[in-house]
Amino acid sequence: MEQVDAVVVGAGVVGLAVGRALAQRGLDTIVLEAETAIGTGVSSRNSEVIHAGLYYPAGSLKARLCVQGRQMLYAFCESHGVAHQRCGKLVVATDETQVAGLDGLMKKAAANGVHDLKRLTRDEALAMEPQLQCEGAILSPSTGIVDSHGLMLALQGDLQSAGGDVALSSPVEYIRCLEGHHVLHVGGDEPMELAARHVVNAAGLWAPKLAAATEGLDRAHVPSAHFSRGCYFSLAGRAPFSRLVYPLPQDAWLGVHLTLDLGGQARFGPDVEWLPDGVAQHPLDYTVDPARAAGFYADVRRYWPGLPDGALQPAYSGIRPKIHRPDEPAPDWRIDGPAEHGVKGLVNLFGIESPGLTSCLAIADEVVARLGV
Repeated sequence: MEQVDAVVVGAGVVGLAVGRALAQRGLDTIVLEAETAIGTGVSSRNSEVIHAGLYYPAGSLKARLCVQGRQMLYAFCESHGVAHQRCGKLVVATDETQVAGLDGLMKKAAANGVHDLKRLTRDEALAMEPQLQCEGAILSPSTGIVDSHGLMLALQGDLQSAGGDVALSSPVEYIRCLEGHHVLHVGGDEPMELAARHVVNAAGLWAPKLAAATEGLDRAHVPSAHFSRGCYFSLAGRAPFSRLVYPLPQDAWLGVHLTLDLGGQARFGPDVEWLPDGVAQHPLDYTVDPARAAGFYADVRRYWPGLPDGALQPAYSGIRPKIHRPDEPAPDWRIDGPAEHGVKGLVNLFGIESPGLTSCLAIADEVVARLGV
């Protein structure tokens, strides 16, 4: 049986960041990935936005790690040549009843340590984006966009430079937690057993399933998994916007927003479609139903009434790893280490959705701290 210091399960952006952090601290580290390539799930099916940290409850992991992670991510992209752009974002109130919500969001952001926001009147917002329809807005200048695949390749490069590695097509079937080490049973074409002192479950959508298959972990520490699919539509032609545009958030959902890729192409999304419990199986259905465009036109025209008929085309979809049901309030992320579940050398990451991409480097440092390495 091969023995290493640390194993990370899942080669998404968070798993790669965690593997990098462990390897750079001198641990013999391997990242196991069930798929044939890195980052094919949650990490590559999102808006690719670098979030500022406006929306999350003060003191939450989401708030703290987003604000820390955003600064770390911009520095990482600069030092590693990862394509990104600090383009800024407008959060808009589309009618008078929402204007007070902008002030509430300003206060929430300030409590999270985000102090560079600017409150805009309707005229100020329209002077920046003439095609916009709103009654007021917030400018977030530190919001940006990033090439998520380029980011993951850079993280993988650092991991390997520090002596770690990624093993693809290596699904972890179950884990046995033993005194002083853990044994991972890896399937695939060449099944094997791998022993490690430290194990990090960064399996994204499948993290609760893997935790349930971890012998020695009390089931009281395994949340139920629920999946939410979000579809994106792209714009035919060039958008008349130079910044991202977000409607005022509704509960835990940020609404159908306008984002730009690094080439200036606009896309809209995501919407929200909760998948029935019991369909959380592999492979997942990422099909975008063209009929969903009707809802997109209605939502987008609240802040861009000039959106032409027939301009939206299906782009892609993503599925978020929820640990709550649709009728429950959205919880904070869970980074469960030995202090939470009592199993030495094990960290489970549950419900790591947005702003997980922004926060990946800060999440990695948090995991390392909880492992005590």
